[in-house]
Amino acid sequence: MIEKIGFVRDIAAANLAKSRIYPLVFVIPSGSNSFMAGLRAEILSALERSKLERTEVRLIEVPPFDGKALAKALAGLLDQPPAGIAVVAVDEPGVFAALEDLKNAGVAIVTLVSDLPGSVRDHFTGIDNIAAGRTAVSLMGRFLRGVSGPIATIAGSMLVRDHRERLEGFSSALAEINPDLYLLQVMEGHDDPAQAYRLVADCLAQHPDLAGIYSLGGGNRGLIKALAERADWAQKPVVIAHELTAFTRDGLRTGLIDVVLNQDAGHEIRSAIRILKAKADGQPVLSAQERIRIDIFLKDNLP
Repeated sequence: MIEKIGFVRDIAAANLAKSRIYPLVFVIPSGSNSFMAGLRAEILSALERSKLERTEVRLIEVPPFDGKALAKALAGLLDQPPAGIAVVAVDEPGVFAALEDLKNAGVAIVTLVSDLPGSVRDHFTGIDNIAAGRTAVSLMGRFLRGVSGPIATIAGSMLVRDHRERLEGFSSALAEINPDLYLLQVMEGHDDPAQAYRLVADCLAQHPDLAGIYSLGGGNRGLIKALAERADWAQKPVVIAHELTAFTRDGLRTGLIDVVLNQDAGHEIRSAIRILKAKADGQPVLSAQERIRIDIFLKDNLP
């Protein structure tokens, strides 16, 4: 009879009837990174909606770029495994091991913003970072057509895959875009505005012919401060940064930043929750719904 009438069990209705609650844990970096602050705010909003969504959301913060601290936080979840976790990943052997232990305990796993391919994670929620790097260099080339000179890149840390992949996408396409442009050695500012300021200020002093700057991560307050202190531009370098925050928005408005590539933090958190619930229920994920777009903002199209 089930086959005859084409009955399909409604998992959501069944869970509602059983009053099932999904305990979900988000593990993200602490600190002053503006994008992570936005991610944190979206998680807290999800916590407020938790009763309506039948979730029990918990937030854990760990020091940024600290693989050992992240591995310890993940291992601490084994005592009472949640239904699912979403984690901003750091490439560290202990993190891989902790995720494997959680997966063996039946926990659904989503990597958030920065991926760990080759791990046991179920899904990655974030932009295609290699495509983001290629988009950045394509835009850079359009601004710098016919220009020669060095390009500076500043990352948070090469320990996180999203920054490595952005740099990979950017550097692999640079020669195709403009063979007269070349990359300087990547700077690591650990998403700290003070470190970013010192690195960019020193770079500008050492390379007065700097053609462009690509900021792969956070700390853009420091980048903007270093740019603003220079009043003697013969030709201001083209600047492309990631994540639309209050600071990068002002940078666009004042012309210190030329392009901001953005990912929607709210979409990422909502997507992670949907995916974790689907995985916990053994249901398929709707790929088109969960694709995170790369938004491109100039000062002319700021929302």
